[in-house]
Amino acid sequence: MTTPKPTAPLAVLITGCSSGMGRHTALALHRLGHHVYATARRPETLADLAAEGLTVLALDVTDETSMAEAVARVEQDHGAVGLLVNNAGFGLYLPVESATTEEIRSQFETNVFGLVRMTQLVLPGMRRAGRGRIVNISSMGGRFSPPGGAFYHGTKHAVEAISDALRLEVAPFGVEVVVVQPGPTITEFAGTAIDTLQAAPAQEDPYGRFRSDLATMYGKAFSRSRGAVPAEAATKVIVRAATTPRPRARYAIGTMARSTMIARRLLPDAAFDALMRANFPVPSPR
Repeated sequence: MTTPKPTAPLAVLITGCSSGMGRHTALALHRLGHHVYATARRPETLADLAAEGLTVLALDVTDETSMAEAVARVEQDHGAVGLLVNNAGFGLYLPVESATTEEIRSQFETNVFGLVRMTQLVLPGMRRAGRGRIVNISSMGGRFSPPGGAFYHGTKHAVEAISDALRLEVAPFGVEVVVVQPGPTITEFAGTAIDTLQAAPAQEDPYGRFRSDLATMYGKAFSRSRGAVPAEAATKVIVRAATTPRPRARYAIGTMARSTMIARRLLPDAAFDALMRANFPVPSPR
């Protein structure tokens, strides 16, 4: 489906544009004629986007000043943010028993609290303008949680719940909220998750073999041969969610995302647990 070029360009602010879906979405919306502000913690990673004519800004979703300054810049130029794409995030994959409090907090600071704060910062301008759209990049993982994925999937469950409440709260002000739920996508995301799993565990770690098996599984899952969606294809769905005149509340990306979420909705817990065990490694007692 081709997204028609809009008649009124939007002021677009996107987090997490250093790679993957954020980068591709920024370029796609720029080429549709929007005023795109692409952001990353290290703006030097966005030099090629700046060369394309996008405005690039430093933005760390764990830093209040950084977030406020980015929103203020867009509002200074355009009066309000017309479209916010909350894309910044990463995946912490570890057994619940193995993760440190610092690791868990970092996961939620980026994937949940940063998304919430960015939303809070843009909403006053959107309300004044009487319009706006917030696109939250969630995951099919916002609907289920496999072994090893408690914390990443927990953040995406939170994004789903926050978005549902927010959608009802801001609709009277002309602001729309849309959730995008990618399945496995060919980006740098898998590499970060695998690096965490492969960090050297203590010799007595009862989950050592499980972590190794899970890293191997994710290395295979995020490949085209296993049905992972290229970042460019995922971007088309994000752009449609961001620009279609009457957006749905949710857009799933990929056959795996749609089928897994349907199974979670229809199957009883015991049957879905069996499905998880058949498709994911689980720890084995020594």
